[in-house]
Amino acid sequence: MAINLEISKNSNESNASMLRRFTKKVQGSGVLPRVRSIRYSKRKLSPYKVKVQRLSSIAKKTEIEELIRMGKMADRTDTQSRSRTKTKK
Repeated sequence: MAINLEISKNSNESNASMLRRFTKKVQGSGVLPRVRSIRYSKRKLSPYKVKVQRLSSIAKKTEIEELIRMGKMADRTDTQSRSRTKTKK
């Protein structure tokens, strides 16, 4: 939704006063608060994208489980428990 604001310079009007009128008009229109509110928001993912992400995470989990079962990767709980048992000096 685009809102165009048009300000023309009146006779005997300085640039500063024209700029002031423009900023007041922009503030009154409410364009800046709306744009700033949606500045960092993300769009909702499509159902297909959600499905692809879930499938890829499931595939990664099964691959890690397979590597752990074959002994090619250390179990995550083993590494966490080792770091907790170290003594502090």
